[in-house]
Amino acid sequence: QVQLVESGGGLVQPGGSLRLSCAASGTIFGFNVMGWYRQAPGKQREAVARIPSSSSQPYYLDSVKGRFTISRDGAKNTVYLQMNSLKPEDTAVYYCNIEVVGGPMKGLSSWGQGTQVTVSS
Repeated sequence: QVQLVESGGGLVQPGGSLRLSCAASGTIFGFNVMGWYRQAPGKQREAVARIPSSSSQPYYLDSVKGRFTISRDGAKNTVYLQMNSLKPEDTAVYYCNIEVVGGPMKGLSSWGQGTQVTVSS
């Protein structure tokens, strides 16, 4: 089982920046994708950005393209989300996720506890 610990959320003014971090520990299988999801009040959880273990071809939600950057440090089993030019509509609880996408453990998924991001003046 994988444990995910997130940090870096908070309150920021529109146009500001935040950097989220998520450290994974435990049994981490190869062929995985780490990502960030968010859920705003009254809305469904949505994938914001995802990056495979090879760090190739990250996925971004259309509304965050050009503003958010996802990256990962394989040696530290950590994924980051740099969020720039934040907008009020980015306000949500952000969750870290790791999913095994290959091999016999394909489909195994773990979630972090979530970190609140509030964009407001």
